Amino acid sequence: MTGRAARLTREAGERTHRFHGGLRLRHHKKISCTRAVARPALPERLVIPLHQHLGIPAEACVEPGQKVLKGDLLTAGDCGTGVNVHASTSGTVEAVEMRPMTHPSGLPGMCVVLRPDGEDRWGRTETREGWRSTDPDALLKAICDAGIVGLGGAVFPTHRKAHHGRGAGIHTLILNGVECEPYISCDEMLMREQPARIVAGAQVLQHATGAQWTVIAIEDQMGAVNNALQAAIDELGAGSVTLVRVPAIYPEGGERQLIQVLTGQEVPAGGFPADIGLLCQNVGTAAAVADAIIHGRPLLERYVTVTGNGVREPRNLLALIGTPIAHLVDHSGGYEEDAARVV
Repeated sequence: MTGRAARLTREAGERTHRFHGGLRLRHHKKISCTRAVARPALPERLVIPLHQHLGIPAEACVEPGQKVLKGDLLTAGDCGTGVNVHASTSGTVEAVEMRPMTHPSGLPGMCVVLRPDGEDRWGRTETREGWRSTDPDALLKAICDAGIVGLGGAVFPTHRKAHHGRGAGIHTLILNGVECEPYISCDEMLMREQPARIVAGAQVLQHATGAQWTVIAIEDQMGAVNNALQAAIDELGAGSVTLVRVPAIYPEGGERQLIQVLTGQEVPAGGFPADIGLLCQNVGTAAAVADAIIHGRPLLERYVTVTGNGVREPRNLLALIGTPIAHLVDHSGGYEEDAARVV
């Protein structure tokens, strides 16, 4: 990397740039942001996929009839190939079998079918209140053990991405809050309602990766998000964290496009952001890291947008991993009579 390129990547977010192409799309986010985020009642069954990450599927370490507590391991994973999967609530394992998964391939995968007992009782958790003095390798191992993957859609194991960035000597962590898809608003609601979790997760990831700075990127039309995140940065005294608003252009939420907007630099063909000193994570991933390290909670739930003209009450829900989509739609008022298709 030339001296000029290195300077530009170190100055990520100080001014914005353009990438070739892009579309200004009409947004439809307001229809799902008018209601506060709700937590649906427990479904009768949770179908928890064992392939929740990019890589080799995890293998179940539970059997039908076995009782589990919330957060208990369902798999005995290997941090070299994947991440662990946990029980989203307490209950009884009914089956370990092939079931349809929410995956673009449409193919089935091995799942743990869990019948909740309604008590939602936690098992053993381990917090790391002294994480600032914890060895980075230990933090990355804890992130793996918590089952954290990229929540922006790529589901790449977070500990592997962070380990690669630390080995490459990155200087800047980018948290991607640029939710450019015109209907989805789950990241926006997370940033509005849980900004301190995101900023705390950024601080943990900085320590784990060796990054000196964090840039949180959001769309310029996210006024409420801007206020919430800036207040959290100030409250936590996160002087190394900067908030940057970028133009709402699709597909700016893509990792490579966002990096070009923030730095003017392109990630090398066949390369990685770490090659130019950067590591990019989704804001939801950062919040999950804070949950895991500071509060001892593995990845068991996420914000989900249920929206469109085909649903009666578009909204965002905080859903347990394994919740059937039909259960989320029912909690959103069900389908309109003229609903044509589900995406």
